[in-house]
Amino acid sequence: MDSIIQQFAIKGEAAEIKPLKIGHINDSFIVENNDAKGDSYFLQKINHHIFRDVEGLQRNIQLVTDHLREKLLQAKETDIDRKVLRLVPTKNNKLFYKDEAGDYWRMYINIHGTKSYDIVNEELSQKAGKAFGNFQLLLSDISHDELIETIPDFHNMEFRLRQFREAVDNNAAGRVESCRKLIEEIELRAEEMCLPQRLFREGKLVKRINHCDTKVNNLLFNETDEPICIVDLDTVMPGFVLSDFGDFMRSAANNGKEDDTELANVWFRMDIFKAYTIGYLSLAKGFLTPLETEMLPFGAKLITYMQLVRFLGDYINGDTYYKTEYPEHNLQRSKSQFTLLQDIERKHSQMELFIAELAK
Repeated sequence: MDSIIQQFAIKGEAAEIKPLKIGHINDSFIVENNDAKGDSYFLQKINHHIFRDVEGLQRNIQLVTDHLREKLLQAKETDIDRKVLRLVPTKNNKLFYKDEAGDYWRMYINIHGTKSYDIVNEELSQKAGKAFGNFQLLLSDISHDELIETIPDFHNMEFRLRQFREAVDNNAAGRVESCRKLIEEIELRAEEMCLPQRLFREGKLVKRINHCDTKVNNLLFNETDEPICIVDLDTVMPGFVLSDFGDFMRSAANNGKEDDTELANVWFRMDIFKAYTIGYLSLAKGFLTPLETEMLPFGAKLITYMQLVRFLGDYINGDTYYKTEYPEHNLQRSKSQFTLLQDIERKHSQMELFIAELAK
């Protein structure tokens, strides 16, 4: 690990290296500085089996962070180094390092004095809504052509269903019969969930620069619980705003856990939905079309359904994508997502009514 850290243009010398158990995809570490007054660093091994164009990925992140930093400077914001991620280049001025084993590494300056939440209340949710709405607003003038799709078709429901159906047909791990009922439930909803792609082809729904992974723990808060920085920019790329809205709902408005074994704990929290929506629309209403605003509740259904499809597809494939802690982990995640989806469906009309009133 020391030889990898030495490839980056850090100030001072590395001291303690602490592994972090965050995320399903990349391996992450905090690198402490031997100078107590110096910066600490956030080191990641990039999963290049998922992010296959590492150079394009890192170029995306550099472009987005530079753009955000410039916008904050124009707005005369203070404490900008804590509000936007900053990549640490290698000593030969590259945005990543490829080691002898063929693994790719990147480094950020660690943002000090911050915290993240896996569970939020109404107050934090409203603040989060403003933060993610502002994120989309600040990036609304970046041309789509400037960014690559770091994971092609990441939130393309038609593509995800094709992947899922291939998994079912191949039955690589021999698990199809153990989840036949969930497969049937997915197929019952398939046509409805492909609506955004159809509207996009008809020119009725637009794409914008999205975060595409708006889980609540991808937002850092400062010491006084004010949002300070949005992190995990691997999937920032063009997409539908209802996907970003829906991903926050899926993660933050779930009363239970993503892999909850007690399904009675899993239900959709309307208080979190309302608080986040108020915060989000306070900024996003300036650039959203009426159709985008109207479809925000659909986003909650869509992304929960999509995550169900992805978890169950990975289970059927033999757990080749997500990190798992036990053999049935992806199946349990699927059951939890389906339980949440059913409650979102029950409350969908309430969400539509709330947004219609708010939009007035």
